[in-house]
Amino acid sequence: MATVQTRVGPVSYSDNGAGPVLVALHAALHDRHDFDPIVPALTRSYRVIAVDWPGHGESPSPQGPFTPTAALYADVLEDVLAALDLPAAVFIGNSVGGFAAARLSLTQPERVAGLVLVDTGGFLGGPLTNAYCRVLGIPAVLRRVLPRFVRSYMHAQSGSDNAILQRVTERARTTDGVELAAALWRSFAAPEANLRPCADQISAPTLIVWGAKDAAIPLRFGRATHRAIPGSRLEVLPTGHVPFSSQPERFLDVVRTFLAAAHPCSAR
Repeated sequence: MATVQTRVGPVSYSDNGAGPVLVALHAALHDRHDFDPIVPALTRSYRVIAVDWPGHGESPSPQGPFTPTAALYADVLEDVLAALDLPAAVFIGNSVGGFAAARLSLTQPERVAGLVLVDTGGFLGGPLTNAYCRVLGIPAVLRRVLPRFVRSYMHAQSGSDNAILQRVTERARTTDGVELAAALWRSFAAPEANLRPCADQISAPTLIVWGAKDAAIPLRFGRATHRAIPGSRLEVLPTGHVPFSSQPERFLDVVRTFLAAAHPCSAR
């Protein structure tokens, strides 16, 4: 497994295929293997880089004081891209991964050829949703509900979903998993995690894909994200939080045309 050094320590990633670059960014408590159902098909035309966030997958937990936040993960993404010296890429970001990709399109737009935001965070905002994030950010609360919460938002439909569900549930039953997830949820109530006020500045082509059965970030937030980002397109699939795992072929059918337009030289 390849690694790069970031401000919080080493981060692991996979790098497969050749061609225009796609970067895949997973959700909290998940890992890069969430994207395994779609990577083989994508690597026929693209170079696909899938990142494990700090403390996830094969990336070690940072040493010393460390509070995981959505904004910090977005900083880590900038470090990864700088270390790999990548050309402009399309980013497929799920949940906190979508937030990191969308923020990058605002801070370093030259690095972003396109955004595929999948059940993304970052565009929730508002007093009620901030309160929701703060409640889930209380470790004692999250410890009681997290395994059931994972099952409800996954809405597992495939063998890959079941494997993800097992991995995430095991992590959700650990103290460090609860504390990490709580800190990330809590961070989404902070002003710097709300991209909605500057969403009209996102100039990268943007495709929003949402699972209609996602209990963590329901579809109404997908519609709000679509309204907030000018020129974006919204596609809804009958899945939970990880459509690319639940229905990989339908997900690929949705994104292929978008990818060809964002990376014209990849069209075949």
